[in-house]
Parts: sequence; structure tokens; C-alpha cells
Amino acid sequence: MQIPIVRNILEANDRIAAQLKKSFAEKGILVLNLMSSPGAGKTSLLERTLRDLAPEFRMAVIEGDLQTDNDARRVAATGAQAVQVNTDGGCHLDGSMIMEALNSLDLSGLDILFVENVGNLVCPAEFSVGEDHNIALLSVAEGDDKPEKYPLLFHISSVMLLNKTDLLPYVDFSLEKASAHATALNKEIAVFPVSCRTGEGLDAWYGWLRAARAAKKPAA
Repeated sequence: MQIPIVRNILEANDRIAAQLKKSFAEKGILVLNLMSSPGAGKTSLLERTLRDLAPEFRMAVIEGDLQTDNDARRVAATGAQAVQVNTDGGCHLDGSMIMEALNSLDLSGLDILFVENVGNLVCPAEFSVGEDHNIALLSVAEGDDKPEKYPLLFHISSVMLLNKTDLLPYVDFSLEKASAHATALNKEIAVFPVSCRTGEGLDAWYGWLRAARAAKKPAA
């Protein structure tokens, strides 16, 4: 009895996500679904990205968390639009949450919409939010076997960011192993070692963002 219920939930979300994707395409908005475990550095990445690319793009962020608006306030401090979605215990954002959050954003002229999903390597990967690309963020403090342990996230992602590389001298983490595990699951995944603290590697990430934005044209 449980399998049809799960299937119905996913199918209902897929329908909403398809509507969102069509709407974003019509407006020419690049939508990126950013996923990681708690504390991997999603918000720090967004703070750097939003500040550094503010002269080039108009950007907004939908923040997902169980409680508090801490991350949304950090993002808003960069000057970007931000709206907080509290799931009250839910482990992921879904299409209906994104659709409701859009009512609090001005989408006119928007170039990039980031969805910072709830910190979790499992549930967010199951639910599309109308994104163009999924972005997986893994910190070097977590272990280089995470792509093996949580394969779906890395299988569906266009990018894997290996964050906190400034900690590499102090942790047992192999960039090569993490990259190999991810590319074994997804040969197309782009891998960028970065440090949001020092700025190391962010230029490569920004280059990917520029190319992805250039490829996103408003639908005819």
C-alpha cells in the first residue's frame, strides 16, 4: 500500500515542477538547485557568488530550512532578493513550496534563481523544483566516499563543488577519490575544488555559471 502513495507524491511534484520549468523557460531564468549536507557551505558559497557576480547578473535565492530565517538574512545582506521557506521538519523543498515562494520575489529581469535546499544528501535529490541544473556541494570535512554512499545526488547533478579546500592539510580527504567516485556515477559532472573562505577555485565555478546563463535563452 505504501508504494502507490510514494509514487503519487512524486508524480504530483513532477507535474508542478514541469509547470515551474516551463514558466522559468519563458522568462529565461536559469534555475539552480543547490544541495548538500548541513554545514557543507551552501550559504557561504552563495554569499561569495552573489557578491562577486552582482555586477553581471540579477540574482535571487529561495532558502530552505526546517526553522529560522538565518540563511535568508545572510543572503539578503549581499543585496540579492531572498525568501525563506521553513519546512517545519520536512527534509526537502518541493515544487509547491517553490511556487508559493515565487510570490515573494520580483522575477522581472531576473537572470539566475538559486534554490538552497534543505541540508540533506538524500531527500532533496528525489524532488525536482523546476531546475535547469542540480548542484552538489561536498565539503572536504565530510569524507571522499560520499558520492558512493549517496549516489543519486551525484548522478543527477551537473556540478560537484568540493568546498573548504583550505582544510585539506588537516583532514583525511582525497580530491582525486571524490572526483573518481562522482564521475563513475556521472561522466558529465563538472568538478570544482573551491574554498569560500580564501576564494580559491571560485573563478572556475563562475565560468561555469556564466556559460550556463548564456545558454539559457527565453523561450519563443
